[in-house]
Amino acid sequence: MSLTTPLAGKLAGLQSSAIRDLLKLTARADVISLAGGLPDAALMPRERIAVAAESALAGAAVLQYTESPGLPALRAVIAARETARIGRTVPVDEVFITHGSQQALSLLAEVLLDPGALVIVEDPAYVGALQVFRAAGARIVAVPLDSDGMRVDVLEDLLIAGERPAVVHTVSNFHNPGGVTLAPERRRRLAELAEAHGFWVIEDDPYGELWFDQPAPDPVASYSPQVIRLSSVSKILAPALRVGWMAAPDRVCRAVELLKQGADLCGSALTHQIAADLLTDTDWLVAHIDSVRQAYRARANALVDAVRTTFTDRVRCTDAAGGMFVWADFTDGTDTSALLPKALEAGVAYVPGAAFAVSDSYRNSMRLCFTTSDEAVLAAAIDRLASAAR
Repeated sequence: MSLTTPLAGKLAGLQSSAIRDLLKLTARADVISLAGGLPDAALMPRERIAVAAESALAGAAVLQYTESPGLPALRAVIAARETARIGRTVPVDEVFITHGSQQALSLLAEVLLDPGALVIVEDPAYVGALQVFRAAGARIVAVPLDSDGMRVDVLEDLLIAGERPAVVHTVSNFHNPGGVTLAPERRRRLAELAEAHGFWVIEDDPYGELWFDQPAPDPVASYSPQVIRLSSVSKILAPALRVGWMAAPDRVCRAVELLKQGADLCGSALTHQIAADLLTDTDWLVAHIDSVRQAYRARANALVDAVRTTFTDRVRCTDAAGGMFVWADFTDGTDTSALLPKALEAGVAYVPGAAFAVSDSYRNSMRLCFTTSDEAVLAAAIDRLASAAR
């Protein structure tokens, strides 16, 4: 007997993440994966997390429900960090802790978007944002990236033409998947446009602390309260803590609170306390993040050097100034989706550019992640990719 009881109609247009699906194919021990957007587990501070967990468990309160906006101690820590980052005071009431920053994005879509509302995203786009905005029934329009990040001039042309977005989403630092950073003058102009035209900017910033040679520019939020900032500890501490946050105006946080109460009531007081402990241990945290930066810098340089040396002008790739990704384009028309099965046979994986397209584009592109392999393994991965591409 088959079940014909219907599901919600909004599911019809949704697709599983191509990246998550690809991870299932790259679990083989003989495949070097440049596909997953994962931080290196070997660099995660397990011993320090264990100490923080033991300290937290000394009291029974961390095993109880906590406030829906998050453990007050953690919110105070994040408020101080965001104040220092943005350069203006961020009150504790304007900080909301979520189950990773992806939940923050999902809850914001419910708060800020009605079905059919216009959302502007960068192209290529962060897959998680596309999933959220499609689930919300938004109309999605893409604005291209170049080496200085979002083409804010193209956004301005859309506004002049009469488009009225509810939300503009940007991964401002070390873009996933594009690997580029939004230039300071474009940040200022984006904030000016948000205020002039009354739309929200969601500044998604999980990678901002993973700079290699110089810190990321001042956040877009430095220029306007119309900007909602998202981040998490997943890339600097550990994804398993599932601690993300938004810094947003109080009325947005209170609306998100209503929805979160219906979704999961609250987060984990235990992991919130662990995160608060680690984030307030300033000397240790600075040294830890610096060690992660050094490792990723060496790996990023090794990957970029291998691509440019091996493929010469057949492949163009971004410089890696921070974050976790390099974006690469075949210049000879190679279709990266068609190449992928051959690459897997050769023992290497990547994410085809089409996975990040708002429409049918980036057939000749790919995203390469450099975080989970050392320099020698990354060089071997590019050798395998070259073998598959011959």
